[in-house]
Amino acid sequence: VVLTRRRDDLRRHAGEISFPGGRQDDGESDLRDTALREAEEEIGLPVSAVRLVGALTPTPTIATNYAVYPFVGLIEPGHEWTASEAEVAQVLEFPLAVLRASFGRRRLVRRGVPFRTDTYVVDDHLIWGATARMLTDLLDRVPRDLG
Repeated sequence: VVLTRRRDDLRRHAGEISFPGGRQDDGESDLRDTALREAEEEIGLPVSAVRLVGALTPTPTIATNYAVYPFVGLIEPGHEWTASEAEVAQVLEFPLAVLRASFGRRRLVRRGVPFRTDTYVVDDHLIWGATARMLTDLLDRVPRDLG
């Protein structure tokens, strides 16, 4: 699974772990095109290197009140990433088995409000929120013997 750690100086979701992605541009009528364009812009993943295999359940965000429409694509291993200097601090790759083993419900505090939520923690990387919900959706659909 390829994720990004967003830059710490961004206005929204600073320092958070997320899937590559973003808003649909004017003129884009297909959200798959949006997802592929955003992946190329954010991590240098060429559109031609991705084989789209499906979509996950649209996922609402709580803080920003968006709906994220995630798509799943397969890529060959060993890709050299080119992170967007404006948005991405780090490109992260995690095996499915490592992510599965890192799941837990944790108490977090955001903007002074404590809450319990699904999380994944790999090394010092905390995955939570919409990204964790999308990841759970993905892991629920991928047979355990595939990772």
